[in-house]
Amino acid sequence: MPFVSSGKRYAQAAFELALERGTLQQWRTGLNRAADIVSDGKLMGMLENPKLSFEAKKAMLKESLGTVEPLVVNLAYLLMSRGRLKILGDISKRYRLLLDRHRGIVHAEVLTAVPLHDEDSQMFSRQFGKLVGQKVIIDARVDPSIVGGFKAKIGDVLIDASIRNTLESMKKTLALSGR
Repeated sequence: MPFVSSGKRYAQAAFELALERGTLQQWRTGLNRAADIVSDGKLMGMLENPKLSFEAKKAMLKESLGTVEPLVVNLAYLLMSRGRLKILGDISKRYRLLLDRHRGIVHAEVLTAVPLHDEDSQMFSRQFGKLVGQKVIIDARVDPSIVGGFKAKIGDVLIDASIRNTLESMKKTLALSGR
């Protein structure tokens, strides 16, 4: 669990620094590239190889990142020196959420039993947007255990319109009325 909270702290610090310097988009681009590096198993294998010198790893990392905000490169070096390079993906994701919130955009995590079509995703976005008074981006996931309907989480609000929840409620009601 400390990786998650560390990713959150690093993302918050990066966001505040980018906001102060007016480099919000440059940080987003740099962190996205850094997250891509973490997802490259071959490159990560080399960057985590204890037989390679730190200077050689720095050169590989710098080359892989290309031209990005210099402070993103410094963050990557810092994380690599601490053996925590893998949290760059989490930092990038959390930074993107902070940037979206800054721009008045919220994310809704929507669980459905089957994949959402684009039209359905847009409909959810419009409806939730009316509910919260902001633009809403849908992060859809599939969870067959909800049987049908949907579950949505927007910030701290949980909407459970799943058939599974309805069936559970009916079961409790029937059990109570049978006494």
